[in-house]
Amino acid sequence: MEDQEIHGQGQIAIRSGSDVNRSRSFRSNLGMRLDSFLTTLLLLFLVMQHWFFCFNRPIQHLFPSSQLQAQLVRNLSAMPPKRKATEPPAGQPNSSGSKKSHTDWHQPHPNAKQTEDFGIVLRQFYPPEMSNERCQAYNNGELERPIETLQKACRETAHKRQFINVGSAVVHWFKSDLRLHDSRALYAAYQFAKEHQIPLIGLYIVSPEDWTAHLTSPARVDFTLRTLKRLQQDLGELDIPLHMETQEKRRAIPKRVVELCQKWGAKSLYANIEYEVDELRREAKLVRLCADNDVSFTPSHDTCVVTPGALASQQGKQYSVYTPWYRSWLAFLKENPDYLEISEEPGSNPGNARQQFKDLFDCKLPDPPNTHTLSDEDQKRFEGLYPAGEHEALQRLENFLEEKGKEYEELRSMLSGESTSVLSPYLACGALSARTAVAATKKINKGHIDRYDPGYMTWISELAWRDFYKHVLVNWPFICMNKCFKPEHTNIEWEYDKDQFQAWCDGKTGFPIVDAAMRQLRHCAWMHNRTRMVVSSFLTKDLMLDWRRGERYFMENLIDGDFASNHGGWGFGSSTGVDPQPYFRIFNPLRQSERFDPEGEYIRHWLPELRDVSGKAIHEPYARGAAAIAQKNGYPRPIVDHAESRDRALGRFKKAIQ
Repeated sequence: MEDQEIHGQGQIAIRSGSDVNRSRSFRSNLGMRLDSFLTTLLLLFLVMQHWFFCFNRPIQHLFPSSQLQAQLVRNLSAMPPKRKATEPPAGQPNSSGSKKSHTDWHQPHPNAKQTEDFGIVLRQFYPPEMSNERCQAYNNGELERPIETLQKACRETAHKRQFINVGSAVVHWFKSDLRLHDSRALYAAYQFAKEHQIPLIGLYIVSPEDWTAHLTSPARVDFTLRTLKRLQQDLGELDIPLHMETQEKRRAIPKRVVELCQKWGAKSLYANIEYEVDELRREAKLVRLCADNDVSFTPSHDTCVVTPGALASQQGKQYSVYTPWYRSWLAFLKENPDYLEISEEPGSNPGNARQQFKDLFDCKLPDPPNTHTLSDEDQKRFEGLYPAGEHEALQRLENFLEEKGKEYEELRSMLSGESTSVLSPYLACGALSARTAVAATKKINKGHIDRYDPGYMTWISELAWRDFYKHVLVNWPFICMNKCFKPEHTNIEWEYDKDQFQAWCDGKTGFPIVDAAMRQLRHCAWMHNRTRMVVSSFLTKDLMLDWRRGERYFMENLIDGDFASNHGGWGFGSSTGVDPQPYFRIFNPLRQSERFDPEGEYIRHWLPELRDVSGKAIHEPYARGAAAIAQKNGYPRPIVDHAESRDRALGRFKKAIQ
């Protein structure tokens, strides 16, 4: 049976039979005179040819236009290049003056025990904090990055996957892409099903261990399950079943996916790539396991507008500073407008799915694990704040662009009112694609992404930050392992005061802007971006507490928790990450409060203890004549002196990096 070639923008695995047919003809002509050496060279040529298509094909629309096909030769690589062992890390100083032995890679960081005791490293799932030398080994190419592990798996199984038959079904594995609209892998799976007139099956696996290991909040778990319910309804209208199940042991997921494919007679599996370390390594394992069991697994790039690693400097290095990366991002999209083409939703399911897989249509929504349940009160509140599903996401996007987009640049940092989109929960679970958001903004901005209306341009730049942080995650994977982008910053002398940390969590620091933000987080499972910067700076500069504990607390409570963006934000606020604010730039909570909540409306809303405080005293009640009201209502005095804390932070940062 002739294999169907799928030209997939973003696809790592590609099925093609044309080259195989040519090779058979060539071998037939040469007959027995072709020796084993030439045979080996020929097979190597075929593998390398498919590797070229897998990894050097730009991540464009799944079925590229003729214009895009003409650009294939000159476009940048779709995947980050493998660094040579002698190449220094881009944008990052060498953390070691002399070459370390490989045994140093396996030694934990000297502060590993302290960080474990403070709740930073989850030893149930992960080893102790790694040494800075091990981070350097990733930077200089001595240790393989997870994206390279996935590349290798696809490359080394390419030949085997070419000869896998069509099968009697095709499966799309939903993960953080819970939508029908504009999903690269889902559209590819549907086109394959339609081409061969076989049913398409949706799959979702609940992994309680993953949710625990990745610090997923109960609010996000609830939002995910509610979104799944809407997705199941939408798929059902197209006669596409969605099988959902809970897998208690996360290491068993690849094997279970293969078992389900075999059970359903599916020979083709599709999924959009997730870029976190655990997920990339699991994808690589699944590629090989599928190939060994006569299943072709096609991971696709989808979550980013521009694929991580596709943009490089003129020296061929990956960017570690946002501004030049963003200029390159804009230029790339202008030169390659197909990257913003929206994938169509699947149509009605081919074949007789209702009869062939009747039981799958009766699949019940999994219950949340006991570790991630909400109270009835919280669940009802979140249902009102964040209705689930892609229809709600698309409507919110449209309303935001029409009603608030033009004023976004001017009002985005103001805390009172509703000047932001609050689309981050939908982007995090994949009910909305970033590509759709950028394309819609470009359309309303008269076809431009880098000029015309400042509000829309700023909104696009905020979406680009999401791409940038995933780009950083792919190229510097150790940030997913309890390390900061600049490993030497782990040598900063942090405090580990549990009482001060708890005061920060509870919104009882005595700094109104900080406390209001933390109360908002507890009530809404969401926080304004401006106050995210304020509270992260306060935790790490005023309290001098380890930024990783704040990073964890955010992930455990945010409904929009996304590792790359959350880590990037904390790296910025704590001056330990990629392209951070300089360590000597320390937010003054009072100045931030006066500037972005001038009338105190935000503070009064979230701090009932201070609602009777009038005028400018709301920003600093104990120093501006409102001490009696604050004390009467139980609002605490400031737990630190900002000026003294600032001097302490400057001294410790300076000592650590010199």
